[in-house]
Amino acid sequence: MPRYRCHKEVWALKIKEVRREEMPKWERPTCKGAYVLGTACGHCERCKWEREHGPALGAMIVPEEPGYAPFPVDAAYLIKHSPVAGGYYVVYQDGYKSFSPAEAFEEGYTRI
Repeated sequence: MPRYRCHKEVWALKIKEVRREEMPKWERPTCKGAYVLGTACGHCERCKWEREHGPALGAMIVPEEPGYAPFPVDAAYLIKHSPVAGGYYVVYQDGYKSFSPAEAFEEGYTRI
């Protein structure tokens, strides 16, 4: 099989922590439907939260690199990439956002 060498430039931050978002605790009664995101009635406190937030939970990625603030990622990113602490949040030149395990990233890229 042919061999390849990576020659791409990317932006990346090592991940210190992935803080997964949790569903809020509601102060008032919520709709009587299933307690699953995306099944809300449209009128209660939970439904208001879903309209503003969306039907899926995201996370905050906390970078290990000093000087970079935590930033949000949506549920689609979490589902597709399953980021974990110690790996890298990677952004390619075309804007595509990805995740790379530390070993694979560190073997393939050198900081410039």
